[in-house]
Amino acid sequence: MFKKISIIGGGSWGTALALLISEHGLPVTIWAHNPVVAEDINSRHANSHYLPDINLPENIHATSQQDALADSDLIVVVVPSKVMRETARSLAALNLPTGTAVVSCTKGIESGTGLLMSQVLGEFLPQCRLAVLSGPNLAPEIARQIPAASVIGSGHADLLEPLQRVFSSKSFRAYTSDDITGIQLGGALKNIYAIAAGVCDGFGMGDNAKAALVTRSLAEMTRLGIAMGGRRETFFGLSGAGDLMVTCFSKQSRNRQFGERLGRGEKPVDIISSLKTVAEGVPTALSASECAKRLGIDAPITAEVCAVLHEGKPPRESISCLLGRPPKPENEHPSTRG
Repeated sequence: MFKKISIIGGGSWGTALALLISEHGLPVTIWAHNPVVAEDINSRHANSHYLPDINLPENIHATSQQDALADSDLIVVVVPSKVMRETARSLAALNLPTGTAVVSCTKGIESGTGLLMSQVLGEFLPQCRLAVLSGPNLAPEIARQIPAASVIGSGHADLLEPLQRVFSSKSFRAYTSDDITGIQLGGALKNIYAIAAGVCDGFGMGDNAKAALVTRSLAEMTRLGIAMGGRRETFFGLSGAGDLMVTCFSKQSRNRQFGERLGRGEKPVDIISSLKTVAEGVPTALSASECAKRLGIDAPITAEVCAVLHEGKPPRESISCLLGRPPKPENEHPSTRG
């Protein structure tokens, strides 16, 4: 079992993971970018800004000084994808010992490079043992100990069982896999499709339309994910289909909420400016669209979401484009066709 565990990111997901790990009686340090959040955790044993009404145990401590993490043997990274490179660079400055376990719980693809979060971390932390965690994990439910499950992936086989133990609890079941690429792609791509599902809700299109969209989204996720190096079975697991379902259908999903507001007529820039947390599907739509074009993969849902978010295309026009695509078999080969 790890002796000193640190979590980088004082938002709802980082705090929920701290609660999960703290059930083992281990000391957990949360690094929060905002000193006010750190003070709230230390003085009131609560994160009022991100997880109101949740009491935190005394073995959870917070800091806004990153050098306090230097002697950690497990670091859990829970930051927005857009700041992952900056975070990795600052971690490198700590000169972490060889073998330090670093787990990415961030769901995204870096814009411009197409790199996954573990790859960004790997550029700066080659001496560390990297892992990822992803699944249908709504932070407020996990914080309230409502049953959930996730999957942990790593190329270091000897790391999987210790991580499985530290992330498991009486209400949270952790599975393991060595498909670190597929796990991350499922967690990243599903946010794009959740925005599209939210648009359906905003338009009041009904359950049939939404079910059809989510089903075709899974097909597109699998097609693009395999082309990017993931395994087919991973996209039908917790980090693929599981996360896709909860993010597309849950009222708590930030990305689904974002899409619903789009469907009701709000502009992307106005929605973004009103959010206190990041809707990862917004930057990921652009990154994933770039990857699909580079690989020659037909990803029409991703392309239309990207056009709405980043090119000003009206959502109704995008829906018309999707519905107007030529008819074809449901399961068509080669895999690059959609």
